[in-house]
Amino acid sequence: MRTLRIVTTTTLLLSALTLGGCQTTTSGGSVGEDRKQLMLVSSQELDQIAVQGYNKLKAEAAAKGALNTDRAMLQRVRAIAARIEPQTRVFRSDAPGWNWEVNVIDSNELNAFCMPGGKIMFYSGLIRQLNLSDDEIAVVTGHEISHALREHSREQVSQALAAQMGIGLGAALLGLGQGSVDMAGVAYQALIATRFSRNDENEADRIGLELTARAGYDPRAGVSLWQKMIKANSGGQPPQFLSSHPTDSSRVQQIEALLPIVMPLYTAAQRGG
Repeated sequence: MRTLRIVTTTTLLLSALTLGGCQTTTSGGSVGEDRKQLMLVSSQELDQIAVQGYNKLKAEAAAKGALNTDRAMLQRVRAIAARIEPQTRVFRSDAPGWNWEVNVIDSNELNAFCMPGGKIMFYSGLIRQLNLSDDEIAVVTGHEISHALREHSREQVSQALAAQMGIGLGAALLGLGQGSVDMAGVAYQALIATRFSRNDENEADRIGLELTARAGYDPRAGVSLWQKMIKANSGGQPPQFLSSHPTDSSRVQQIEALLPIVMPLYTAAQRGG
């Protein structure tokens, strides 16, 4: 019975990996991001969870009097996002029709994100403390939107699910105890999962820079943005191979390498405007 269960689990795992690994969520665009992705859960499931989480976050911020307190900042961020959102069609034909939403939480945190389905949140500290220009806000917005376009959250959930299935299967095959299984899970989170996350960040930087340029915002602002982040992080950050994000300096290098590709898109958008 145990052998049958192991064989069945193996079959399901291999089938899921084979079928899921054949998907890509976006077209490549000028920056050529069309990597195959492992997807074991549906977009609909994560979109529903994202809406619930986003609404909960808004409600909690509103209860604290911290939601959209600066109307000028809110209008500024929404106007920038509104110019970028139509450009998402280059990577996904369905994305311009998403139920986009942009809000700002009054907080000193240097953060922003875009949940699956186009739910964007900025933290005011990112804009105020770094004194971001419109172009720099556009770079941040494009980057966060790119995570949603590539469905990185869905991919990471799928990776975790596959790892959990694989760890459980390996333990059953080798007769390992729960302690060994737990250790394997910790190792996955500490090393493998962070590698995926760094890949996600690199992809979002590349796609985001193209979105920024196509929307008529200067992609060179990516350099000044991350120079500001380097200064803000002057207290130090963990080595890149143990971090879920690329080092700020490596991001500057990547952006500079991409400028010859995206600057003509910016120039064309400026002429069109």
